[in-house]
Amino acid sequence: MDFTNPLVYGVPCFLGLIALELTYSKVLDNKDLYKWKDLLSSVSLGVGSAVLAALIKTVSIVVVFNFAYDIFNPLVDGVRTNIMGYESFGYAWYIWGICMLLDDFTYYWFHRQNHMVRFFWAAHIVHHSSDNFNLGTAVRNGWFTIFYKPFFYVWIVMIGFPPEMLVVCLGIEALWQFQLHTQYIKKMGFIEKFVNTHTMHQVHHARNIEYMDKNHGGFLNIFDRIFGTWKELDETIDIEYGVSTPPNSYNLYVILTHEYKNIWEDMKKSKNWYHKLMYIFGPPGWSHDGSTLTIKQIRKEMDKGNIVEK
Repeated sequence: MDFTNPLVYGVPCFLGLIALELTYSKVLDNKDLYKWKDLLSSVSLGVGSAVLAALIKTVSIVVVFNFAYDIFNPLVDGVRTNIMGYESFGYAWYIWGICMLLDDFTYYWFHRQNHMVRFFWAAHIVHHSSDNFNLGTAVRNGWFTIFYKPFFYVWIVMIGFPPEMLVVCLGIEALWQFQLHTQYIKKMGFIEKFVNTHTMHQVHHARNIEYMDKNHGGFLNIFDRIFGTWKELDETIDIEYGVSTPPNSYNLYVILTHEYKNIWEDMKKSKNWYHKLMYIFGPPGWSHDGSTLTIKQIRKEMDKGNIVEK
């Protein structure tokens, strides 16, 4: 069965909604919500990501997902089966619901690891590198996550969900993630109990110590709640958006590569190979000599009173 990735229809909507929010903010509300050079960088990164996705991501997903699907569902004497002894799950409505839930669970861990493993963070930091939070930021996508994201999701097709079903679920997830990047939608009452909302995503993009590495969820916030990474927006706190090591540039090359450069510089600080590997695969902020700290370490020091947040 063939399906169309909903992102095909989403991209024109993205551009239209960005234009609408931009116009509204400049004319009627907050003229500082958008900065022209920052928006140009974000849109350029988004266009580049879309082009690469068309050339690489789509092919890689088709190849990786279909290969895994076929390996775990071999044709044996004309009978389609898989290693668990049952046929593929098919396309019933409730199968779509289960696939969407598994997609959301996987998104949580994929997104969380992008913040916990520095090599992944070097690719993902692009999305967080702006000190603005608006719909333009939503399309500010790194280009290198394309190469490893399918491997986080491949297990879903291995257990029997059709690859095209998963691709559609990934597209729906991306549509939801886009619209979360606005400050114009406030807290939503009861919905906040289980849905990942706009205010929660504001927390996720903040560089305030109490907010960093929180709210990694896609559609739902239940996985953040279960695994201890959920944080509600405190409206008494002034949010600062961005990252602690910003690129300080609107140049696309600098934005895309600055954290890789930082990793390389840190690796040269020690001759110990364990230290070098930790600078690559350890959490952001880790250092062999304590010269820089991870978010967890900073919070522990703050609890002890050794660090006072500015």
